[in-house]
This record gives sequence, C-alpha cells and structure tokens, in this order.
Amino acid sequence: MTAGVYLLTLLVPLLCMALLDARFRLVLWRAPRRAAIVLGAGIGLFLLWDLAAIASGHYRMGSGPWMTGIVLGPELPLEELVFITFLSYHCLVLWTLVDLLLTRRARAGTGEAAR
Repeated sequence: MTAGVYLLTLLVPLLCMALLDARFRLVLWRAPRRAAIVLGAGIGLFLLWDLAAIASGHYRMGSGPWMTGIVLGPELPLEELVFITFLSYHCLVLWTLVDLLLTRRARAGTGEAAR
C-alpha cells in the first residue's frame, strides 16, 4: 500500500507548480518552446550529473517501502527523474517570478520618480 508514496509526494507539487505556471503564465504558458528547451537542458544536465555520480560510485539508489521499485537504469530510480524534473521546473518558475516582480518594482519606481 505504501509503494509509490514517494513518487506521489513528488508529482503533487509538480502538478501544483504547473497550475501556478498556467494561472500566472510564468514559464511554459508564456513561451512554451523556449521553456521546454531550457527545462529539457536542465533535466539533461542533472541527469548527466547523476549518471556521472553513479558511474564513479558516489551515488547509490536508496530503497524503501515508499519507492515504486521502477528503475530506469543501474542505480537510477524513476523517482530521481521526477525529482530532477521538479527541481528544474521549480527553478524556472522561481527565476521568472523574481524577474517579473523586480521588473514591476523597477517600473513602479520609475513612475514615481517621474512625478
């Protein structure tokens, strides 16, 4: 019954992040092609990092009753791919949100200075 709980705890925040992104048009709903390329690059970078760590013996797959047991490669569980996807997407959304807020703040400051 507990198998997949860890995957679910990764997928729920990922879905919530996508809903926020869609609502405020921050990343994927603002520039889908560019966002997909950047998101894919981030996922690819982290995946290469994980594969290098696995190859050098610095990373071993954890186990527990909460994991699905689905393995994408030696020492690479499905949950790791979902985690790096969430991490990359989260960073993009935060970066875009901070940029948006700073831009709005700068515009407001410029408008006040012009008075």
